[in-house]
Amino acid sequence: MPRRILTLWNRDQLNEEDTRLLRAPCKEVKAPFDAATQKTIRELAETFLALDDAAGLAAPQIGIGLRIIAFRFRNFDDKDPATIKEDCEILVNPRITQTRGEPVVAEEGCLSCPEIRVEIARNPEIKVRAYDAEGLKVSRRYLDFAARVVQHEVDHLDGKLIVDYDGSVFIPKKRMDFFEKIFQEK
Repeated sequence: MPRRILTLWNRDQLNEEDTRLLRAPCKEVKAPFDAATQKTIRELAETFLALDDAAGLAAPQIGIGLRIIAFRFRNFDDKDPATIKEDCEILVNPRITQTRGEPVVAEEGCLSCPEIRVEIARNPEIKVRAYDAEGLKVSRRYLDFAARVVQHEVDHLDGKLIVDYDGSVFIPKKRMDFFEKIFQEK
């Protein structure tokens, strides 16, 4: 059963407990994977695949403080559940080992920071070392949007969120008062 996504705020207030969990740096996963780690990987994948509006999801977003991410690496606009599963990748203990290209600024949203978008500069090409869902060591190269998604999810593993960046923040007009209050408290 998919798990609840933790958020910094809900409609009316800050979520202090969710924020504490989202801000905590995650722990490395020991290999070979034990049964608990395999269960966590399944829960993360199941929760991610149940979302039709997400490009990625990190374990801390479902309350698990481990360095595991799930994301789509292609066909980002395809909503067919079979395609989404086929295009989903799990990385355990991902480490960005190389970045290339001039950073590109683009708007990003986040399931844990609902209703807002932030302009963030990210590298257009990255190389990552990690374990895959089966516990095998992998080295991967990601370009453009996939590279942006992986960098965003790796930020989550370090307790960093889109609101921590200095880029322009885009807020719905009808929610301006609420967000002005939140960002003043920050």
